[in-house]
Amino acid sequence: MGKRRRVDDRKSAKPARPDSAKSPAARSRRPAVLAGAAVVALGGGAFAAYSVFGGGAFAEDRSSDAKPVKTGPLSAAEIRTATTAFLTAWQKGSVTKAAAATDDSAAARTALTGFAEDAHIKDVTLTRGKRAGDNVAFSVKGTVSYKGTDKPLSYTSSLTVVRAEKDGEPVVDWRPSVVHPELGEGDRLVTGEAGTPPVKALDRDGGELTAKKYPSLGTVLDGLREKFGKKAGGKAGVELRVVRAKAEKGKKKNADKTLLELSEGTPGEVRTTLSPSLQAAAEQQVNTRKRASVVVMRPSTGEILAVANSGHGFNVAFQGSLAPGSTMKIVSSALLIDKGLASANKVHPCPKYSSYGGWKFQNDDKFKINGGTFKASFARSCNTAFISQAKKLDDNSLTLEAQQVFGLGMNNWAIGVPTFDGAVPVQSAAPMAASLIGQGGVRMNPLNMASVVSTAKTGVFKQPYLVAPSVDGRTLATASRPMSESVRSQLRELLQYTAAAGTAAEAMAGLGPDFGAKTGSAEVDGQKEPNGWFTAWKGDLASAGVVQEGGHGSESAGPIVAALLKAGSR
Repeated sequence: MGKRRRVDDRKSAKPARPDSAKSPAARSRRPAVLAGAAVVALGGGAFAAYSVFGGGAFAEDRSSDAKPVKTGPLSAAEIRTATTAFLTAWQKGSVTKAAAATDDSAAARTALTGFAEDAHIKDVTLTRGKRAGDNVAFSVKGTVSYKGTDKPLSYTSSLTVVRAEKDGEPVVDWRPSVVHPELGEGDRLVTGEAGTPPVKALDRDGGELTAKKYPSLGTVLDGLREKFGKKAGGKAGVELRVVRAKAEKGKKKNADKTLLELSEGTPGEVRTTLSPSLQAAAEQQVNTRKRASVVVMRPSTGEILAVANSGHGFNVAFQGSLAPGSTMKIVSSALLIDKGLASANKVHPCPKYSSYGGWKFQNDDKFKINGGTFKASFARSCNTAFISQAKKLDDNSLTLEAQQVFGLGMNNWAIGVPTFDGAVPVQSAAPMAASLIGQGGVRMNPLNMASVVSTAKTGVFKQPYLVAPSVDGRTLATASRPMSESVRSQLRELLQYTAAAGTAAEAMAGLGPDFGAKTGSAEVDGQKEPNGWFTAWKGDLASAGVVQEGGHGSESAGPIVAALLKAGSR
């Protein structure tokens, strides 16, 4: 059957709104987090008491040339019929019939066959739940059976019904997450002896780190096991797990995930750099906001002291890829000072508007600063102060500054778990100018921006790390050149002034004098509010945070970062 997919809106920024960034990789299927290692809760009565076994008719003949292609919104009856046909066939073990009820029968057949033969799941009962538009929730109950050991499995999933391109009949819009919400493209469910022994992760003081105590660490603990399980001296057990697809060239593979243990392995121990007090504080802080993420590190060493996300699935703090908005002006300022195009205390233009590459850029509320210094422009986050200098830069100037001084965008960080190491692509015309203010094609996460403010503070890039390199002999990434003393001293002055009297002053109140900060907001297509960013240092602590759709960074991410700097300074 023909494939029909929903396509996300990926419009590029319009000339009238240069700060708009392309949406991050769309159609993200963020999985639900399993409760513990074994069973997913069924949602407290959300599912109707209706077993699909034997229910509904299965329409097989859709090939008549005489029939017109059906169009228009799906009716409730069509959604119910398509859902029942798919779930009934799957429950009966009729893989071919179930696959035929989708819009990608080949992919569905492979996944459903693997569900029984690779994951060894039998006695499956599927129960349809609530419908929300074209989406239908359902529960899965079964038994994982492997070499004489049985264990019950229970979780929830969902499917979406669409019209097939060929004839317009209702079919299930196939995606791996239909089989299990943790599955992405190319992932597999497998039961057997785990290829990697479990690990017992320890904080810097020797205490055990668990997802129950620190919910944000679920993906981090998975990554630690993937990286260090075989080196830590443990013994593998038997388990049902998600085996992740191989990463594309130049990208890092996500860690496999254990869903159910049939027999326990013996864990080895891995000590991390995490501070138990700061990790607890970070967990508490991100839960004050929806979609908040934060990282705390030590600039002098690169040690990561805390990482937390209010959504406990995808690790935005380490692996997010978001436009950083005006926090990127730290790197851009270093570039302009390096090139002799700006100086902290010299007069610098900050008009209401500045045009480049056919785009007209403006400042928040169209403010301007007459006769002000570059320091004043930085502290107030003047966009046009940076855009006005774009014509004097090469297309690759910002990219080289980010790579050579700040260690960004080379995909070579080795912190101990998977990360996204920032992206500052070479661009031209208006997108190049937009990159100077953290839009365009620039992408970062809180780990990257905590590293940026640490480099600004010390003048030397030190790759962040979660596990000491001495544990496995890995080599940490380095930057090809240190920041010049002139750039370092001026950059520190800019950040200190912003923390004391600029857009970051309210959040940073009481943390001086050895401090510095930068705020940011990044507009994203399809969002009512921009993502709010904040990055700062206090003494030998640095932190960065983002609140997606949080609005201004000073009001959303700022209080989170400032609270952690205060907690770590006690």
